[in-house]
Amino acid sequence: MLVIPPRPCPSGGQEKDDLVYNRQDFWATSSNKQLNFLQHIRTMLKTTGSAAVVLPDNVLFEGGAGEKVRRNLLEKCNVHTLLRLPTGIWYSPGVKANVLFFGKKPGRPQPWTEKLWVYDLRTNKHFTQKQKPITRADFDEFVECYKAGAVHKRTETWSEANPDGRWCCYTYDEILKRDKLSLDLFWIKDKSVTDSEALPAPDILAAEIADELEAAFELFSKIAAKLPKSAARAEEL
Repeated sequence: MLVIPPRPCPSGGQEKDDLVYNRQDFWATSSNKQLNFLQHIRTMLKTTGSAAVVLPDNVLFEGGAGEKVRRNLLEKCNVHTLLRLPTGIWYSPGVKANVLFFGKKPGRPQPWTEKLWVYDLRTNKHFTQKQKPITRADFDEFVECYKAGAVHKRTETWSEANPDGRWCCYTYDEILKRDKLSLDLFWIKDKSVTDSEALPAPDILAAEIADELEAAFELFSKIAAKLPKSAARAEEL
């Protein structure tokens, strides 16, 4: 493994995004930590091994190295399921993440991915850390749609007659036509954008704001605690 040293930052530490890993078993060289994490997970799998990886949105649509990684992943693995997670469930406010399910496969000329099933647990869903935390029951429909051990029995809940159905299937050919092979797939209309009356109730909005402020305060407190005390400034006071 070759590590290209990052530029030093003014504080004397190192800029994490400048750390580039150049590994022969990686499909692309990148400073994107999430892309490298995904590639590393793939290399750790045994042939026919399976993985479910939590990834931020940028891994789904980023160009350059991101597109190269997605292309190889779709071709050399069976990328069968994508779960779009809601916001409001992480300590860092506003985080948009997903769970990508795929299985490693032996080499063959044709791509392994034939269909990618997507469940949207994000659009028009509202959760908070304290007032309205996500629960296991919120995943019940996804678990039912997933049909572990019987994926051939999967059926879409989305249709023209049911545009708000959260379970939708994309073929490999449909994904190939997307710009940069983007896997940032969604189809349900965001009611808060199209209809102001569909915004969450005031108490939910207030809870979301309160949770985000509390999370931000906790994060800032941790940062402040790690900052070195200025002896010179203390003497002046």
